[in-house]
Amino acid sequence: MKIARWSLDFYRLAYRDRIVWANAIEDAGVYALLRLESDDGFAGLAEGTVKATWSGVSPASLSAAFRDLIMPAVHGTDLADAQAVHQALAALPENRLAKGMLETACWMLAAARAEQPLWQYWGGTQEVEVSWTLTRRPPGIMAREAAEVASRHGIRAFKVKGGQGMDIDRQALRAIRRAAGDDAVFSVDANSAYGRDEAAAYLRLLSDEGVQAAEDPCPLCPDAHFEALQQSTPLPIIVDRSCTTAADAALFLERGARALSAKPGRVGMTEAMAIGSLARQYGAGVATGIYAESALGTLINLQQAAAVPAKHCAFPAEQTFFLGLTEQIAAQQPVIRQGRIELPAAPGVEGWIDPEHLARYRLRLDA
Repeated sequence: MKIARWSLDFYRLAYRDRIVWANAIEDAGVYALLRLESDDGFAGLAEGTVKATWSGVSPASLSAAFRDLIMPAVHGTDLADAQAVHQALAALPENRLAKGMLETACWMLAAARAEQPLWQYWGGTQEVEVSWTLTRRPPGIMAREAAEVASRHGIRAFKVKGGQGMDIDRQALRAIRRAAGDDAVFSVDANSAYGRDEAAAYLRLLSDEGVQAAEDPCPLCPDAHFEALQQSTPLPIIVDRSCTTAADAALFLERGARALSAKPGRVGMTEAMAIGSLARQYGAGVATGIYAESALGTLINLQQAAAVPAKHCAFPAEQTFFLGLTEQIAAQQPVIRQGRIELPAAPGVEGWIDPEHLARYRLRLDA
């Protein structure tokens, strides 16, 4: 199965509200759409989130990487052979987003050829429990947002963005719990906001507030400090920022990591699945992390979350960001019922994209 045609489009989608990330403030997101067509008539898709502070690329640089490096590297490679594709791309340093997108599209294509959706191709489940991410805002606003999401979509799992100071983080957790109910579950992602010397106290705070998992409470390295920190708390520490490859995952797991973040939107399906496989070998959990996906990216990246066995799921999948967008290029938006998304049962990706919407929101690189 070889590449017959490929295309790369970019589009800008507006947010309902301004988003305050740890390293950026935005009112819209820029995305890349890769489409592959094989010589036997099948198609695969991947969406990339284009943020300079996340992926280190612009539309122009990503386009050049695909044209000059990525596609020539896999020319003539059997797209159905995930290992062959991975090896062909391994010869290229950097270019993580481009390589991940190519591998994701190949997986989608291989599943279509097998006449199965990817979640089924991997032996996963059609329904995936999801969580909602509450970005840094005053505690009262975060609480009101949690109550609305819980009421409207039945979501009971919340990823709370911490790092506003320990007192404010504690206030936010208490306010959100009052608003969402005692049965709500929380993970807290501080985006490494606290110092390594503060991390133990912060983890005690989170444990006292009934948090289920703590992501990147401080800068994490696979060293003695991390090992001692994980041993000192009953909370699984989800390693995110420092875990972008299977090699990273192995180093942290050897130091006692109990949970890892696997982001197919950041590293592609092959690397995300490799991280998940290693985690299972060590008895650790996996969280399918947010990458600010649109509705289209949500449908694609949740295929990986659907393949994570329930006993190894560190926290419900974070792919609900699409609800915060006012515009989409997907032909049909995922529906959340009782905190779960049901993935398409039909094989292939035909009909997933609304061509009129893609044309409306497309970015021209020469503009």
